[in-house]
Amino acid sequence: ALRKGSDLEKAFATAALVYNNYADPKGKLSKAETKSLLQSQFWHIMQGQENKPKYQEIISSLDEESENKIDFEDFMILLVSLTLMSDLLQEIKNVKTTK
Repeated sequence: ALRKGSDLEKAFATAALVYNNYADPKGKLSKAETKSLLQSQFWHIMQGQENKPKYQEIISSLDEESENKIDFEDFMILLVSLTLMSDLLQEIKNVKTTK
């Protein structure tokens, strides 16, 4: 069914699939698992962000010892937040696509 989906639908489906591959049976990620997922699957976007205070705040919150787990909704908010603070959006604006 996804082969017939739009690029945006495929992008969200891919994010959900990757999340589910890392999540526990209840569909949640520990903070350590979340950090690992971001480092392995989102590192191009995270690269070069290390000196930004908001980035450091987000990553340190994932280092805290806590039993709190992240659900898919929180994970998507985290992805959007990291993307917005990165240079990716500016790079995208510079790319022209054809329809």
